[in-house]
Amino acid sequence: MDDEIPDALDADVLDKALGRAEELLAVTTHAFDRAPLIGAIQELLGALFDRPDRRPVGPMPVAVTVEDDGDLHWTGPAIIAGDLWQRPNAALRTGALATRIRLDGNRATGVDLVNLATGEREFLGARAVVIAADAFRTPRLLWVSGVRPAALGRYLTEHPQIMAAALLDEKYIPDDAPLDIHLPVSATVTPGGGAIVPISGVSWVPYATDRPFHGQIMQMDASPVPLNPGVTVRPGQVIGLGWFCRKELSPDNRVWFDEDTLDEHHLPAIRIDYRLNAADRAAIANATEEVRAAAQSLGRPLGEPFLMPAGSSLHYLGTTRMGRVNDGTSVCDPTGRVWDTDNLYVGGNNVIPTATACNPTLTAVAVGVITARAIREQLQTDTH
Repeated sequence: MDDEIPDALDADVLDKALGRAEELLAVTTHAFDRAPLIGAIQELLGALFDRPDRRPVGPMPVAVTVEDDGDLHWTGPAIIAGDLWQRPNAALRTGALATRIRLDGNRATGVDLVNLATGEREFLGARAVVIAADAFRTPRLLWVSGVRPAALGRYLTEHPQIMAAALLDEKYIPDDAPLDIHLPVSATVTPGGGAIVPISGVSWVPYATDRPFHGQIMQMDASPVPLNPGVTVRPGQVIGLGWFCRKELSPDNRVWFDEDTLDEHHLPAIRIDYRLNAADRAAIANATEEVRAAAQSLGRPLGEPFLMPAGSSLHYLGTTRMGRVNDGTSVCDPTGRVWDTDNLYVGGNNVIPTATACNPTLTAVAVGVITARAIREQLQTDTH
């Protein structure tokens, strides 16, 4: 939605980058077309949430590839990289930690690395340096390297997350609905496992400006809470609901670095200051009522909705945020280049400057596409 889109980016540039990001991630809305009961779930939720000015309830876009045999695979770095690591001018270094960016004036010349297995240290030179080490370690690496814009580490945000579960009412289950479902041989499900299977339909209540929540609805093959003895649960009949809220931005929500407490690599400990304000708590209360209504519309709620602990979303944004101008409220420009440097870039969710309710992965990859293109152009014209 418009209020989630970074205004630092040109709309046409972002749209093209989002299209490329969808290709790289293999985004689809058809991964779970075979999930039992998914049509009934989307029809019930659509009756509750659909409006003429909202995107309709439907299948959630996911980064999943459906193989010819029906097996499902989440998109990961290996799929995005393709044959990159087989190319003679590319190398993947594992088990190495970057401890410092070396600079010559405003220009990054490379990074200092430590081998985590042996402790051996080395310098890796580069014509351009990109730091994409998450929302906590990216600003720390900049900090220890003496790159300290005023906004570094600030504007930390994520989406508060309210969870619930329900059992889909039997009246919505066709008489011929299966009591089990054939799964691909490789899709074994074990306790604590993370296999994605056709049972796990994923539906979506999209974010809207008049209800700034992102609703994710997942069918499960088993109940997360105890059921009465003798209750027969059809595959996909147990529904998990997760509602994600926007959080108001504040420069006081931040990570900072305790130089009095160093780790084994002599890097400062990461500290976090993070609070919900009154507007955030009101949004959480409204989302809780909404997810309760959604659970009731599906059938039998399994307990009360509950707020997950802070940080549970794993989507941390803002600590190296982009901006159009270097006014002290951002760390990098719209291409990811750190202010006041020639060739030092940052990437990841932490570059996104807006508060979002929706998952930020697609946006972060789109920004990465923009950064990669900017670096390519720079290297083609750079005389260093």
